[in-house]
Amino acid sequence: MSARPLPPAPPRRVSTWLLAGAIVALVVASFASLQLQWSAFFSPDALAVTTEFLAGFTPPETSPAFLRKTALAAAETLSMSAIGTLLAVAGGMALAIAGAGRLGKVQRVLARGLLNVLRSIPELVWASLLLVAAGLGPFAGTLALAAHTSGVLGRLFADALENADPHPEATLLTNGAAPAAAFLYATMPQTLPQMLSYTLYRWENNIRAAAVLGVVGAGGLGQMLKFHLSLFQMQNAATVIIAMLLLVALVDAASFALRRALTR
Repeated sequence: MSARPLPPAPPRRVSTWLLAGAIVALVVASFASLQLQWSAFFSPDALAVTTEFLAGFTPPETSPAFLRKTALAAAETLSMSAIGTLLAVAGGMALAIAGAGRLGKVQRVLARGLLNVLRSIPELVWASLLLVAAGLGPFAGTLALAAHTSGVLGRLFADALENADPHPEATLLTNGAAPAAAFLYATMPQTLPQMLSYTLYRWENNIRAAAVLGVVGAGGLGQMLKFHLSLFQMQNAATVIIAMLLLVALVDAASFALRRALTR
């Protein structure tokens, strides 16, 4: 029995070739305009200065008092990311319901616009703005994480709700169930695993962001790192960097394990 011939390849549209050409032209123009000096970057002088700079980080500071201080800052960073993510889940879910069009077309446009604004402003900019109102410390950093992440999670949650199968909820409504009950028992179970996966992934990102937010005075490991680097205390800064790496690795492993448990 002879094998069936393969179907012909779909024709390439002109728009596809135009888009590919525009991307290639953008990449070429980017390299041409940036004036990257690769030879200077890999020159012997640059390598010697870099080696000398990195040697200043060794050995890391391991005194008990400093390790205790670093552990407290790591706990503060972890708390900022966790509370910021929880606040973002609440805010994002509230906006996602309207953004999915469940409250009307006007509310959908307004909610989507607000979500675009929230996620378009980076965490560092949010922190710089909120530091004026809330003052230095982790409170401003937590609110900055919550504001930006609300925009990200709200968009993802809204898309998940829009893509959910509407038939189970319609069936419950036809049989006399209240709209809220139909939503909670028919639509939410479909989207909940996906929403939890999004939340855990954003929590991983917020750990890194919380460590960076301290650079602008939002507390945690980032504030410690900025302080010691500004005083050229490289060995202390090395300990803080190692704490950052360990914290991110720990949260990544915990988040990966939770996502695997949810998808089984």
